Amino acid sequence: MTKIKAFITLTLLGGLAVVLPIAIFVLLFQWLFSQISELVAPATQWMQAHTEFKDNFARLIVIALILGICFIIGLLVKTSIGRWVHKHLDFWLGKLAPGYNTIKDLVLQFIGGGGTEGVLSGPVARARIHGANNPLSVTAIVTSTHANGDYTVYVPTAPVPTSGFVYHLPPDCVEILPHVSVEAAMKSIVACGSGSSTLLQVPALAEQG
Repeated sequence: MTKIKAFITLTLLGGLAVVLPIAIFVLLFQWLFSQISELVAPATQWMQAHTEFKDNFARLIVIALILGICFIIGLLVKTSIGRWVHKHLDFWLGKLAPGYNTIKDLVLQFIGGGGTEGVLSGPVARARIHGANNPLSVTAIVTSTHANGDYTVYVPTAPVPTSGFVYHLPPDCVEILPHVSVEAAMKSIVACGSGSSTLLQVPALAEQG
């Protein structure tokens, strides 16, 4: 009887391990799609009124067009004329639009664009936020390095890494993990620390060096 119970439990857990990630991914995709759909609703309504595209297909077309426009703009700003136009547009928006510079800085800090350090540019570190001699450590991402050697790190919260805490720490409290990518660190944080043993394991080559 015990073996049958264990078999049913393990089989059920195995099924949940397969189904739950798929279900969560589908729900997350539906939520994200609904949020984007609200943003592009005016363009979608215009397309439905003037073309044969309807409902979700019209939304997908609008989103694809927006992404395509962003890609084209990205190509244009790589040219000398594009850089000149962007520089002057940036300057005047900063002068005339309150809050524009703050929003721009937040975006650049997050994606690490424009030659600035950012959350997505790493590197990943193991930070001892209570002092170098305290065994407690957290997964962190270095967002800034200071002239005196100190670090500013961002410590994401689990399971939502878009919120977290910022710490300013001396070098002896920050252990850089060059073998860990930001994507791997974020994946571990979203999973509430699952896979940390692999994440924090020093590669064999590094140990021999």
